Amino acid sequence: MTKRLRRASLLVSLGVLAATAIPLPAAAAELAVPPIAYHQRTLPNGLQVLSVEDHASPNVAVQMWYHVGSKDDPQGRSGFAHLFEHLMFKSTKHMHAEQFDRLTEDVGGANNASTGDDVTNYFEIVPSNHLQTLLWAEAERLSNLNVDEKNFKSERAVVEEEYRQSVLANPYGKLFNAIDPKSYTVHPYQRPTIGSIEDLEAASLQNVIDFHGTFYRPDNATLIVAGDFDPKQLDGWIDQYFDGIAKPATPIPQVTAKEPARSKDQHYTITSETAPLPGVAITWLIPPASDSADSIALKVAAALLSQGESSRLYQSLVYRHQVAQEAGADADSRVGPGLFTAYAILASGHQPAEAAKLLHEEIIWLATQPIPGAELDKVKTQLLTSALKQRQTAQGLAFALGQASLIDGNVERVNTDLDALQKVSEKDVHRVLQKYVTGAHSVTIDYLPQPSRPPHREQ
Repeated sequence: MTKRLRRASLLVSLGVLAATAIPLPAAAAELAVPPIAYHQRTLPNGLQVLSVEDHASPNVAVQMWYHVGSKDDPQGRSGFAHLFEHLMFKSTKHMHAEQFDRLTEDVGGANNASTGDDVTNYFEIVPSNHLQTLLWAEAERLSNLNVDEKNFKSERAVVEEEYRQSVLANPYGKLFNAIDPKSYTVHPYQRPTIGSIEDLEAASLQNVIDFHGTFYRPDNATLIVAGDFDPKQLDGWIDQYFDGIAKPATPIPQVTAKEPARSKDQHYTITSETAPLPGVAITWLIPPASDSADSIALKVAAALLSQGESSRLYQSLVYRHQVAQEAGADADSRVGPGLFTAYAILASGHQPAEAAKLLHEEIIWLATQPIPGAELDKVKTQLLTSALKQRQTAQGLAFALGQASLIDGNVERVNTDLDALQKVSEKDVHRVLQKYVTGAHSVTIDYLPQPSRPPHREQ
């Protein structure tokens, strides 16, 4: 259920669709994207509500986004927000454990959840005649969650096993899991979302109770409903089930740490007993997602570097020089300072320094040399198509609203970012790369295989 396995998004292409390079005019015509007609309201207890009426199919998506992520983990309790995500599927005052599955899966729907650096979200899709039940259930687990010692220990064991599989058993899990701890010096983003077994074992039932009371409250949540519903009926049900949940008198803790600008390049080496070949990752600090002009241009830059087999990093590192079997880049914008990351998983007989040199060269070339119009238009079209494809479903509409509101900092970004994406120019790509990447200090992580030692034999 974890949103990121540091960084799962780095292991796949940034887009959904592969595209063939087709000659295009120097400036392709912009597509007029119809705006999403969302409705926004806030209840007296502080609960934010976003809704989009869409009768394209007889389904409805219900999402609860809590403004709490791994950056809010208690000190010495990394992975706690993720652990708590699991516990939200246990029993409440009026629901048995796992009953949420019955309310969704047994009627032909689905449910899931994810934990990120800044948010934890719970999302369901059901036939629209089950909307009322889902709203009641979300209000129920917000206000009446039960967590006993048995459930706490069982879910902690599940999360620990997830860590073993995704970090320890994955040959390159340790590399991507090390990116945040090595890239941040002060900001709590340095704690990986999935946490560590040591911190999870140190957690107690009282920690769980305190965490729920601190962060799971109506004034720290956003309810998003998209799909087939009657607006007046929806508002009535929301008032019925959520309006009576009290807003605590205590303030919500806020992260105030400021990540300082890097004063020098840093280099780290990590070893692995399971990785068959070396790897390397390089990171640079980038501005928060709320800086829309720069964050969007950085995503275009990352796509130019890594979108598909025709991308610059693949062509250089994998195809021409054959020093890597995989290479990519990602612009990970967050509520706070984000990361621009380039990485490579090496081919046999090659070392991290070779790949790092080529990664830097390709980024510098992109930051300083003319970008063919057809290449830039192709990548922007890929990103635009992926976003529009997402919005074809009720669940995708809800996710787009949540991203804009909670991560990007303004729900109206859902209606402006795609226009801004289409306007990104060569000068914009050059500007953001020169400002945040080629003109800034980096953190490099070398990842080296280390054969396991044979067991000691007594003579």
